[in-house]
Amino acid sequence: MSTIATESSTTQYPPVEISLADELSIQTRGLNLWYGDFQALMDVSVNIKKGIITGLIGPSGCGKTTLLRCFNRINERYGNVRTTGDIEILDKNIYDSDVSVRQLRRSVGMVFQRPNPLPISIFDNVLFGMGLHDAHKSLSRSERADVVEMALREVDLWNTVKDRLKARATTLTLEQQQKLCIARLLPLKPDIILMDEPCSALDAEGIEKVENLIESLRDEYTVVIVTHNMAQARRATDECIFMLLGEIIEHSKTSEMFLNPQHEKTEMYIQGRYG
Repeated sequence: MSTIATESSTTQYPPVEISLADELSIQTRGLNLWYGDFQALMDVSVNIKKGIITGLIGPSGCGKTTLLRCFNRINERYGNVRTTGDIEILDKNIYDSDVSVRQLRRSVGMVFQRPNPLPISIFDNVLFGMGLHDAHKSLSRSERADVVEMALREVDLWNTVKDRLKARATTLTLEQQQKLCIARLLPLKPDIILMDEPCSALDAEGIEKVENLIESLRDEYTVVIVTHNMAQARRATDECIFMLLGEIIEHSKTSEMFLNPQHEKTEMYIQGRYG
C-alpha cells in the first residue's frame, strides 16, 4: 500500500458498513473544524474506500467543501482555522508532527470548481506539478515528452492537443481545461483525487465528457467529489455521504441512498424539499 512521506457532543449517525475485504483510503475520527468561532464540522467520523468514487452531497454551507479540503490540509491556508480529531490517509494520521504537507498534497491531488490552467503552454502545464516537487529534474527531454503524452492520453486529450502542445493552455475550451487540470495531477501518481464541483462551470456536453473521465479514473484512484447536482451524484458515484449543518447524516451506496434513504433528512434533500 502507498504511504505518505513524512517530514462538543453532536448526534452522529453510523458510517457505511465496511467489510473485511474493503481497503480504506481515508478515515476520519471525531473531526471538528472551526473558522474562528464558527464550527463548520462537528464530530465527523467517516470511512472512504479505496478505488471507488465517493460523493459528498448536501445543501450549500453544510460542510462538504470544508471536509474535502481537510483531506489535503488546504484549509490551513486560512489563519483562523482550528481542527481537532484525526484523519488517516493510507493508514497515516495527516496531523502527525512528522507529516510533510507538501508530500501529502502530492499524494492527495485536488481539482477545483473552475478550471485553473496556468497561462503557459499545455506541455508545461502537465509538467508543472512535477516541477513543484522536483520530480522531473532527472528526466531527459524525451522522457518528459512521454510523461506529457501519457497524462494527456489518460484524460482523453492527446488526440485533440498533440499538434499544439506549445499553445497556451488558456486557449482550450473549459471542458478541455478541466481535463488538463486533472492531467496535471497524474504524473505525480497521486493515490487520491479530490474534486470540488468539477463540472459546475461546464455546459451539458462538457459535463458528460468530464463525468466519463471521472468514471475512467475509478479503480486506479480513490476519487472524492463534491456535487450539488443530484443527477450527477446518482450517475457518477459509487457511494454518497449526505451532510447537513456540519454533520454526517447518512453514508451508503449511492443506489441505496437514492432508492431507500434511511433518514428523513436525506429523503427530504434528495427530493428537493430543502437545500
